[in-house]
Amino acid sequence: MIHFLEIANRILFHYYLACNLAYLVMLIIALKTSAEHQHGLRSSPAGWLKDTPLAPPVTILTPAHNEEKSIRVSVRNMLDLDYPELEVIVINDGSTDGTLRELREEFQLRPVRVVYVPQVPCARVREFYRSRVDPRLLVVDKNSAGSKADAVNAGLNAATSPYVCVVDADSVLERDALLRIMLPVLTDPKRVVCVGGIVRVLNGSEIEAGRLRRVRLPRKGIEVIQVVEYLRAFLIGREAWARANMMTIISGAFGLFRTDIVRSVGGYRAAAIGEDFDLVVRMHRHLLEKKADYDIQFVPDPVCWTEVPSDLHSLGRQRARWQKGLLDALWRSRDMLFRRRYGRIGWFALPYAWLFEFLSPVIELGGFVTIGLALWAGVLSREFFLQFLVFGYAFATVISIGAVLQEELTYKRYNDWQDVVRLLSYCFLEHFPYRQMHMFWRLRGILQYFRGDLAWNAPKRQGLRTTAVP
Repeated sequence: MIHFLEIANRILFHYYLACNLAYLVMLIIALKTSAEHQHGLRSSPAGWLKDTPLAPPVTILTPAHNEEKSIRVSVRNMLDLDYPELEVIVINDGSTDGTLRELREEFQLRPVRVVYVPQVPCARVREFYRSRVDPRLLVVDKNSAGSKADAVNAGLNAATSPYVCVVDADSVLERDALLRIMLPVLTDPKRVVCVGGIVRVLNGSEIEAGRLRRVRLPRKGIEVIQVVEYLRAFLIGREAWARANMMTIISGAFGLFRTDIVRSVGGYRAAAIGEDFDLVVRMHRHLLEKKADYDIQFVPDPVCWTEVPSDLHSLGRQRARWQKGLLDALWRSRDMLFRRRYGRIGWFALPYAWLFEFLSPVIELGGFVTIGLALWAGVLSREFFLQFLVFGYAFATVISIGAVLQEELTYKRYNDWQDVVRLLSYCFLEHFPYRQMHMFWRLRGILQYFRGDLAWNAPKRQGLRTTAVP
C-alpha cells in the first residue's frame, strides 16, 4: 500500500509539472505570435477588404432555439457588419417561444421559395422566409432534432457562399469582425480551410442598436472568473496550437469554414454534443487522408462577444456538456492516435487532449485521494505537501495573470483601471476554489456520458436585451 502511494504521488507530481510547463511554453508562443499578428495588422490593415472585389462572399449561419430575448439584437448586429458581400441565414430550430415572431416583427419576413438541396442530413425544413427590409436575411424554419449541429446543417444546405461563418444567436460581433477573420483566407486562399475567432465575455458590457457600445467587466464574480478563463483558453491555448497547425477546436460561437470542405465531410454530425471539436477533428482526418496541404488558422483580435452563464447551476451544466462533447469526439477519433498518416494531430494534438483535457479531472480526484492517504500514512511529509500546493497554485496563477497582461498590453479592451485590477484579482481565485468546482462539473459530465445521458442541456441565459442601453 505504501509503495503504491509513493508511485501514485510521484506520477501526480510529474503530471502537474508537465501540465504547467506545457502552459508556459504555450504562453511564450502566444506572446510571440500575438506580437507578429499586431505587426501584420499595422502593415496590412483589414479595412481595405471592405471595398475590394477580391473578398469572397460569406454566409453567416445562426442557429436559434428559443432565443426570443436575443434574436433581434443579434441579427441586427450581423446585418450591420462591414463586409462587401454578405448573406445571413437564421435557422429557427423548432423554437417553442417567440423567436420566429420576433424575427417577423423586426425584419418583416415573407414566405419564399428557394433552391434547397439537402447535401448534408438534417431534420425537415418547414418554411423559408426572406426579409422585406433587408433581402440579405433568410430565415429557415425547421423541426428541431435536439442539437445545434442539426440546425447548422440546415443552414449549410441553404448557403450560397464559398465560406460560411457560424455565429451563436446570443453573440455580438464587432463591426469589422468578418474583415479580420477573412484576412488569413485572403493571405493564403488555397491552404486556409477554416479560421477560428476569439470569443470574449459580453456580460456587463453595453449594447446599443445592435452594436457593442462599451466594454465593461461583469458585476458577478462567477462571470469575471469566466473572463479570465476565456482569455487563457483563447489568447494562450488556441493561439499556440494554431501556430503549429494543430488546432482541434474552433469555437461554435464564432468560426469561419470553407463551405465545400464542410460539406465533403458530411457537415456537422447531428448527434455530436461538442459539435465544434468534432467537426474540426473530422476535417483534419479528411484532409490528412487525402494528403492535402492545408492550414487551420486563429485570429486573436477581440471580435466576438458572447453571453456566458451567470449562475453556478447553468455554468455547471454547460461545463458538463463540454466534457461530454470532448469525450464523444475523442472516442470516435481514437483510431487516429499514434498513426503516421495523421501526423502531428495523431501524435501530439489528440494525445494532449486525452491526457490533459479529458483525464485531467479524473487524475485530480485521484490525486486528492492518494495525497490524503499518503499524509495519513506518513508517507508524504507535510512540508513537501505544502510546498507542492504553493508551487502548483502560484505557477497556474502566473499563467492566468500572463493571459490578462497579454490582453492589456496588446488589445486593451478593458480601459477602466478598476476593471483591470478586478480581473487580475480574480486570477488568484481561479485555481482555488473555482478549479475544484470545475473538476466536479467535468466529472459529472463523464459520468453522464457513460450513463448514456447525451442531452444538450443548454444553460439558462438572460438574453442580450438585459445588457442593452435603453
